[in-house]
Amino acid sequence: MDGLTTTTGEGDAALDQRLSDELDAVNAAATAGTPAARELTVRVVDAAGALVGGVSGWTWGEAAGIAMTWVDEAHRGGGVGAELLAAFEAEARSRGCRRVFVTSFTFQAPAFYERAGYREIFRWEGVPTDGRDDVHLRKDL
Repeated sequence: MDGLTTTTGEGDAALDQRLSDELDAVNAAATAGTPAARELTVRVVDAAGALVGGVSGWTWGEAAGIAMTWVDEAHRGGGVGAELLAAFEAEARSRGCRRVFVTSFTFQAPAFYERAGYREIFRWEGVPTDGRDDVHLRKDL
């Protein structure tokens, strides 16, 4: 490692973008013939245009991934989450996806996804702390 410097720090948007670009190139080469990944978002707003909830994720080949799901606390339990998930899955299907993946910490909403037909495929215990787990789920569309 002569002449090389290692730097540790906080968030670095330029580094994140460069890593994403480099990995996209590797992924494209390894999956020739598969269209590039595309972002997929769904939002629900109220009559005033205020955000009530949303989902963001991606589709790539036959797979879709949910990165983030959020519903305003005042609207939880009223079907907003189910609507968001249904819309995400419908668009994923229209893009040719056959499965959806999502992760949810045990203190978030794994039971919500299980009620929607997702099944746990594994979990990382002790993430982010002891007594909490990072649950990974999958649904075949």
